[in-house]
Amino acid sequence: MKKLYYSIGEVSELTAVEPHVLRYWETIFKELSPRKNKAGNRIYREQDITFALKLKELIQDKKYSTAGAKKFLEKEQIDSGSPGDDAMDLSFETQKDLKEIRAFLVKLQEKL
Repeated sequence: MKKLYYSIGEVSELTAVEPHVLRYWETIFKELSPRKNKAGNRIYREQDITFALKLKELIQDKKYSTAGAKKFLEKEQIDSGSPGDDAMDLSFETQKDLKEIRAFLVKLQEKL
């Protein structure tokens, strides 16, 4: 069942990004702005997780600097009509499903 809100620990586990990195990214990227509950804990929505995955792709996988990622995202907003990286446009749930399928296929390949 899909949840409405996720804790920073859950988001860290789902995205494989440390909580302190997520908090740091919040200070740089206004698009990553989880709400806080009455206790002051961050509560992430699916769109926050999708954006965190996009940042992970740019910063950790493609080795952009945070400034470079910010410029890339600004350019992407300007060029929103042009075709982009389709993998980055997938929802969080779809990305999660694809990762599970990939893990299954890797295990299957190892058995062959």
